[in-house]
Amino acid sequence: MTALGLGMRQGVLEIKQFFRSRESFVFTLLFPVLLLVIFGAIFNFEIAPGVQFTQYFAAGMLAAGLLAVGFQNLAIQIPIERDRGVLKRLRGTPMPPWVYFAGKVGMVLGAGVLITAVLLTVGVLFYDVPLPATTGAWLTLGWVSALGITACTLLGIAFSSVARTGRGAPAVVTPIALVLQFISGVFFVYTQLPAWMQQVAALFPLKWMTQGMRSVFLPDSYAAQEVAGSWELGRVALVLAAWCVAGLLLCLFTFRWTTRRDG
Repeated sequence: MTALGLGMRQGVLEIKQFFRSRESFVFTLLFPVLLLVIFGAIFNFEIAPGVQFTQYFAAGMLAAGLLAVGFQNLAIQIPIERDRGVLKRLRGTPMPPWVYFAGKVGMVLGAGVLITAVLLTVGVLFYDVPLPATTGAWLTLGWVSALGITACTLLGIAFSSVARTGRGAPAVVTPIALVLQFISGVFFVYTQLPAWMQQVAALFPLKWMTQGMRSVFLPDSYAAQEVAGSWELGRVALVLAAWCVAGLLLCLFTFRWTTRRDG
């Protein structure tokens, strides 16, 4: 079988396993939609002329959804597989190591497209979230999503070595993901957060992903409400690209095929 065929077959296998796992499916795909529905029902007010909080929140949830399928999902799933000896057995087969990661990437991309489509559908139908009106806006949505999910995927793979056991992985990963969402402009208007909190959030990719998404789904007039008075799309691209490189390096130096007790 060709290298491409191996990668595609592993990707299909990972996608099937993802949808068969009730916990992964519910918390990765349905939970962001549930949050959008709950917050949309409770917080329905203007944050700027012509801009509802639900529109702001929907843009943030699109970024948070990519964080969930990339970082959160892999950082929990991989330690469980490592604990069960799946990774150790794979290393003992003729399958090249890259095929395993290709499968994970394929699964993340499939889940990322699905969660984006579902959140967009809910936002457009129920919360007046406008679809991108220009080719440039669609392209921005594409590159922000691509860079964001790449960074989150690589960081998820790297962070999978932090949890000591598969059982403890959710307790380690989920609080980090939630804190990042709270400080990065998902649940609250970013400029209304304390200055020190904004500075901490700016160190991580989710803040820049949410800002990029806002540039797509909010009117251009809202850019003046951002911290820098503009969307800063050049900086968004630079920061996300830097996190992609940092995530790749962390993967290369930290990823473990066996548990610590196995050596």
